[in-house]
Amino acid sequence: MGFGDLKSPAGLQVLNDYLADKSYIEGLPGVKKALGKYGPANVEDTTGSGATDSKDDDDIDLFGSDDEEESEEAKRLREERLAQYESKKAKKPALVAKSSILLDVKPWDDETDMAKLEECVRSIQADGLVWGSSKLVPVGYGIKKLQIQCVVEDDKVGTDMLEERITAFEDYVQSMDVAAFNKI
Repeated sequence: MGFGDLKSPAGLQVLNDYLADKSYIEGLPGVKKALGKYGPANVEDTTGSGATDSKDDDDIDLFGSDDEEESEEAKRLREERLAQYESKKAKKPALVAKSSILLDVKPWDDETDMAKLEECVRSIQADGLVWGSSKLVPVGYGIKKLQIQCVVEDDKVGTDMLEERITAFEDYVQSMDVAAFNKI
């Protein structure tokens, strides 16, 4: 179908009417004109001569499918990059999930030796457990609780294990609570 001169208003109107109910224009596929017809006349056409058949379009791989063979240089580069990535990945230390825990350790009464209670708590040793600062916090009626900080590796130490070991000191400890738990 011809639309006439698209530079004239009449030609544009014909094209506009045609596209009113269509989303594309059908034409002759694969027609190739010399480069001089599209751009400046004095430019040399290095793409080949004359019109080509639409069957040649099959040679162009716009999406980089794996059907065609990869060059040896491209294979070598890809394998080299993969080896570099793997070596960097192997050198990186794995991140260890840690948590900061604030524990409240409550004594039986006001006559409990708090220094001995703290000594018992700090005597608990485990891989992935580091004790931090502590202080005595008044509860009431002269009773003070031990508030102690620790940092644990999540895979190695849990709050259940800490509670079990701390409350095992029955002469000093009445109970233990987790006052704060923060992931680091």
